[in-house]
Amino acid sequence: MTSLSVLVPVYNEQHLVATSLQRLEVLEGSPHLERVQVVVVDDASRDGSATVLRAFAEARGVRWLDDGPIEQGVELKGHGRQGKIEWVFLRHVLNGGKGRAIRTALAEADCELSVIHDADLEYHPKDLLRIVEVFVNEQADAVFGSRFAGGEARRALLFRHELGNRLLTFLTNWVTNVNLTDMETCYKAVRTDLLKSIPIVSNDFRLEPELTIKLAKREARIFEVPISYAGRTYQEGKKINWRDGFKALWAILRFALSDEVYAQDAYGSQILGRLARAPRFNAWMADTIRPFCGQKVLEIGSGTGNLTRRLVPRDTYVASDVNPLYLQTLNGLTVDRPYLEVTLTDVTKGESFPQVPDGFDTVVCLNVIEHVDDDRGSLENIRRVLARNGKAIILVPHGPGLLGTLDEVLGHRRRYTEETLRQLAADAGFDVLEVLRFNRVGWFAWWLNGKVLRRHTFGLGQILMLNVLTPIFRLVDKAMPFPPLSLIAILRPSADAAAPEVQVAPGEAAAPDEATDVAASMPR
Repeated sequence: MTSLSVLVPVYNEQHLVATSLQRLEVLEGSPHLERVQVVVVDDASRDGSATVLRAFAEARGVRWLDDGPIEQGVELKGHGRQGKIEWVFLRHVLNGGKGRAIRTALAEADCELSVIHDADLEYHPKDLLRIVEVFVNEQADAVFGSRFAGGEARRALLFRHELGNRLLTFLTNWVTNVNLTDMETCYKAVRTDLLKSIPIVSNDFRLEPELTIKLAKREARIFEVPISYAGRTYQEGKKINWRDGFKALWAILRFALSDEVYAQDAYGSQILGRLARAPRFNAWMADTIRPFCGQKVLEIGSGTGNLTRRLVPRDTYVASDVNPLYLQTLNGLTVDRPYLEVTLTDVTKGESFPQVPDGFDTVVCLNVIEHVDDDRGSLENIRRVLARNGKAIILVPHGPGLLGTLDEVLGHRRRYTEETLRQLAADAGFDVLEVLRFNRVGWFAWWLNGKVLRRHTFGLGQILMLNVLTPIFRLVDKAMPFPPLSLIAILRPSADAAAPEVQVAPGEAAAPDEATDVAASMPR
């Protein structure tokens, strides 16, 4: 069972909006929905839509407020429940466009899933029943209702309008490498926490390519469902026109070049997401540590799984993080990888660590322990889940003198020397098998940006350039006359170190507590 928030933007639809909302009552019969929330936002309509909405609401026992509270240009006009459906009616003081109305409605959404439903009669909510089923059966992150994938019925209308839609879909597919058939569809259903974590900036119909491109960049599992479509003519009130098509073209280009795909949060997701735009660098890192990895691997700080994808398959692979957005993405990787498990693991909390019989033979922990106060305790937690002859692969930033503004924005509490890293490992009960010096080329760029220019972010152009030049960097790195930017320690539990404290049956794992400390990691 799940729940669904239906986001309904309304602008000058006095003749259709009541019927459109009434059709939503078909959702009462869904065996998969335990609760439905309908959030209606009147975008300062100039016709009689407000009067129609009031009559519709009062007929269903909704308490209507003539003088609702106004906050940031939004009035609360009504709230009530009828059966399985909860109704919420809001009104914009000034017209802001479809995108702004959707953002207002989304702020009120509190169900597991959210879907956009227009206030006209072009789409029928009966198709939402099948869309919800896909979330239940396929672990989808987003489901689009496609008008061009063969629904039950489709009104034959506006050939040139359809050509425009197909062109925009083609261009969006080109920049995202996702094979959608209908990018411009209104019926876009998305997991609510995922949708709320995406910074939507479009106020008009440019919302459609923006949301599609950003979902693709977030590596969402997107599905399509054929839906019926009863399009209307411009004489019947259709609002989107050729001007919106040209705006959509510009939006596709704009959002294809942008990497603003995370809203600001406590985990620094946007900054870390930008660093993930260098897959060749991630491949270099994976190739460096792969020879040390066994068949039972725990990865701490997996991010969105860029490194995970390069290190699997293994007999057992547990990917972990503390960021719920990253965990959602990682869970999508488990659908066709039966050997992969995902869990919330806070490196500072031993009770949150998963356990396997006889311990993991490898724990991978890259760019994590420099973020926490107790780095020794974190390494001790790692040692306790390792097999007697297992290996810990620990990557940390090198060079205390390099500590600067970039470290500050990433939440680095310290940088290490090889001596302090070896001493830390010994104090935590490890023998040091090897210390690899990684990424000498990056030292100069970090010094320039973090110490000289004192920048607080990484430019997208810099990250893309890093990705382009990484093959060259790999060839010349060992010959560069700079210190390494990072150190990779290959550790093994000392012979006199305590054995793992907890052993569990196959397939079981220790249940993690809710993580309260943010041990942010570089996404891989």
